[in-house]
Amino acid sequence: MMFNRKSLLSAVASVAASAMLIRTITNEFIPQEFVDFFQSGLHNLSSQFSTQLTVVIEEFRGKSKNQVFEAAEAYLGTKATLSVQRVKASKSETDKELSFGVDRDQEVNDDFEGVKVRWKFKCQHAESSTNRDYLRDLNASLRSEVRHYELSFHKKHKEEIFNSYLPYVMERAKAIKNESRAVKLRTIEYRDHWNTEGVNFVHPMTFKTLAIDEELKRDVVNDLDKFVKGKEFYKNTGKAWKRGYLLHGPPGTGKSSLIAAMSNYLNYDIYDLDLTVVEQNNELKNLILGMSNRSILVIEDIDCTIKLQNREENKEAVNDGVKKVTLSGLLNAIDGLWSCCGEERIIVFTTNHIERLDPALLRPGRMDMPLHLSYCNFSAFKQLAFNYLGISQHKLFQEIEGLLREVQVTAAEIAGELTNIAGSKECLQDIVKFLRDKKMPKGLTETDQNVIQGGDELK
Repeated sequence: MMFNRKSLLSAVASVAASAMLIRTITNEFIPQEFVDFFQSGLHNLSSQFSTQLTVVIEEFRGKSKNQVFEAAEAYLGTKATLSVQRVKASKSETDKELSFGVDRDQEVNDDFEGVKVRWKFKCQHAESSTNRDYLRDLNASLRSEVRHYELSFHKKHKEEIFNSYLPYVMERAKAIKNESRAVKLRTIEYRDHWNTEGVNFVHPMTFKTLAIDEELKRDVVNDLDKFVKGKEFYKNTGKAWKRGYLLHGPPGTGKSSLIAAMSNYLNYDIYDLDLTVVEQNNELKNLILGMSNRSILVIEDIDCTIKLQNREENKEAVNDGVKKVTLSGLLNAIDGLWSCCGEERIIVFTTNHIERLDPALLRPGRMDMPLHLSYCNFSAFKQLAFNYLGISQHKLFQEIEGLLREVQVTAAEIAGELTNIAGSKECLQDIVKFLRDKKMPKGLTETDQNVIQGGDELK
């Protein structure tokens, strides 16, 4: 049966008028409380038969940031570009690179050990929110939006989601934030306070480019990996989650470069502690307490920065009427009860003269891993040759290896020579000459050396 256009429009208008009449009668004769109760009952009834459970994760918990929301934001940012049509991109001064986030009303699907979940990001203007108590507690008049995530999944997986998946999201988010965060270098601002802002630590040194003995480098990396993964070990053994390294050896052997490589490898902030600025043991203690977790405390040239008083003295040392930092105070700060007020901390001492240090500084638990950075050997030289010249093999390598066994030369000296001759066709020949000159006694020419060697051969 065919309807003409006029008849169809008339029928639609009639239905619309009837709907409006019914709504008017309902509003006038049926109390709103009854309507709300009826709608609530329908919602509860449908919820009982639904197989889905939704967890709402709001941005704030009272006036404080909700850590679960922050974790979800970081975690979903790594998945946003893979599964949604609209993403948000941002970068701050403390980020290493661009970060991405889920835009409003976008959904992200995830799979955790075979369990399917769905995330949805919701934004609502603050003035239109129906949760007035929440807004009042939050003082949201200063905020334009109220934000939350909705996590939906099958009800039968509730225990897995609560006990495994959400803790997993929290841990992954922690790692993601750490990886994306720019490393900071902090120094003392005033006696017992660190510079809170610090500066971005942009040192390019990594373990891939670090020119030290290859076996020593491998031992350090393995030890750091074990330390980072050792939370349960330290907890079960009753030890503070910290690790001490003593870097000793001649100047120019790579102690500072190793610290930079450690920081870049772990993405830990560096706290550079100048003991000459600290006047009292109490100030030293406050500085240790003021460090963040996942950080490296560095005290360079521990043997000569200040003269640490003997730890067995009964009274705190006084110099010109001013209390000074004592060895006992330093030991208590790095290894006493106060050292437990923080996690994942590394302490690094450096010295050119290990024999000058008090034995109390060297015992295990304070300096767990002494690392002797000696003169440049062949494995360190090969790393330098690759860094500066881009080569890993050469006909002169064998001669250079032999010379390095006989000559005491630091990696810094070799690096300086490579910097001067980089690009030269005879660069390695120049290195050979440099090492031969280092081998000769002072005042002798190469001709004199050849004469001496020829005389030795005749004997």
